[in-house]
Amino acid sequence: MLNHHLRKIIGAVVIMTIIFSCAKETKTENRDKLPIVGTWRLLSGTLIEKGDTTVTDYTKGLSFIKIINDSHFSFTNHDLTHGKDSTTAAFSAGAGTYTLKDDTYTEHLEYCNAREWEGHDFTFTIGIKNDTLVQKGVEKIESQGIDRLNIEKYVRVK
Repeated sequence: MLNHHLRKIIGAVVIMTIIFSCAKETKTENRDKLPIVGTWRLLSGTLIEKGDTTVTDYTKGLSFIKIINDSHFSFTNHDLTHGKDSTTAAFSAGAGTYTLKDDTYTEHLEYCNAREWEGHDFTFTIGIKNDTLVQKGVEKIESQGIDRLNIEKYVRVK
């Protein structure tokens, strides 16, 4: 009788182990602490390169959004004149995977209209307060001579 009871307990433990090992968790601890998943509209971007600072106001004449899900990100930027003004016509897009560990957000750019940017990783420190996300990091592509600090401020799209 004890042998039969012991087999039932062992069987139950095996079944529970299988069930728990097959369960897929969709949120990580970091994403719970830092709610990065969503759609973000870029408000401003600051590039600092070789001592020169360029600030772009993305609320005037431009629209730039970044969409982040559990594993991928994408961004799209375009001018609001539909390309009709040759001095302000702009379009860019890219996408790829990312990792998030604490406040370190690293994008692996797999697709980009600027093809020389593809295949590169870009690491940022991010902070989220209320509906505002700020990311700050170095963009470096040696083959293109790009080595600059990039600071971007986003607002969550509701």
